[in-house]
Amino acid sequence: MSSKIQISKVCEFCGNEFTAQTTVTRFCGHTCASRSYKQRKKESKIGRTIEEVNQQKILSASDVHLEVIKQKDFLSITEAYTLLGISERTFYRLMKAGTIPTTKLGGRTIVKRSVIDKLFAL
Repeated sequence: MSSKIQISKVCEFCGNEFTAQTTVTRFCGHTCASRSYKQRKKESKIGRTIEEVNQQKILSASDVHLEVIKQKDFLSITEAYTLLGISERTFYRLMKAGTIPTTKLGGRTIVKRSVIDKLFAL
């Protein structure tokens, strides 16, 4: 099926005006289409690299936070399950089973750091 449509368009890559034979044509030729593709792929790779670097920064910040937690004598529930590397739900199950004793201090529940250390004592 051929058509004799001729539409005046502007190339998305180089900005030159050209005559398109279909309504979906975006580029003036194969060269501009290829260059646009390469540019999109390059920007995609750069974007992924930036995301990886940001993720590494977040991980290093969490390492600093973990070092602060390790120095405390009493931990909140969040700090305790972060230090243990378990989920919140698992920590609450251990509390309920009596494996990890906790203390209420006002409205806060705290865990003694030495209790967590004793869990892993050999």
